[in-house]
Amino acid sequence: MKKTLHILLQILFIILGLFILANGLYASTVCNMNAGLIVNILLGIITLAYGVFYKFFVKHLPKWLIGIYYFGMVLISVVIPVMFISGGTDTVTYNEDAIIVLGAAVRGEEISGALQKRLDVAIEYYQENPEIIIVVTGGQGPQEDITEALAMERYLISNGIPKEKIIKEEQATSTYENFKYSKILLDKHFSDLGKTDYKLAYITDDYHIYRAGQLAKIAGLEDMTHCHSNTHKSIILPSGLRECMAIVKLWIFKQ
Repeated sequence: MKKTLHILLQILFIILGLFILANGLYASTVCNMNAGLIVNILLGIITLAYGVFYKFFVKHLPKWLIGIYYFGMVLISVVIPVMFISGGTDTVTYNEDAIIVLGAAVRGEEISGALQKRLDVAIEYYQENPEIIIVVTGGQGPQEDITEALAMERYLISNGIPKEKIIKEEQATSTYENFKYSKILLDKHFSDLGKTDYKLAYITDDYHIYRAGQLAKIAGLEDMTHCHSNTHKSIILPSGLRECMAIVKLWIFKQ
């Protein structure tokens, strides 16, 4: 009975490892390399190796190390779904004065699928509230020939959003900076209109909603509403892994 259980577990980990590794390798072809992708690929390699050499590892590895691996796998399987599900509930009222669209990967000058989804949500929002000001925020990172904000602005204009409705923020290199620098531009914009107070929302991926909201508060933006874009199935795992690490960083360093 014990031998049969070991064989079943070995097969399970081999299949799981192959799936995780294949997912990471495929995701690397559709989005820029990041910490989540690296962890995804490493986790696939480790899980596959654990399955192939299951008997050896069970016999020779310390039980506490194997325990950490199992705990991590269980934690991932619980936390990541909760992250995506909780981020799928929108709070926007369509009475906001401005909405911030957080940047995401650009490949050369082309927006990624994830970024397009965020921008499509912004376009849908604009159709409900054409008085809105849309802030596109994001600097230029590795594998990007132009700033994320510029690529976002081009996409919005090509889809019928008037240029005068768009504020472009091109300095930010993190979510915190997205909010920090966007606030500066929005404060000036509404101050020029004689308004000292304005209602604000943000758009990002479902898994990113929680952390983005916390960082917005740290940047001085309180009581923001939000709406989400859905994450493509192929990048759920690397996105979730990266976000888990980022949330831990947020809890420790408050940024």
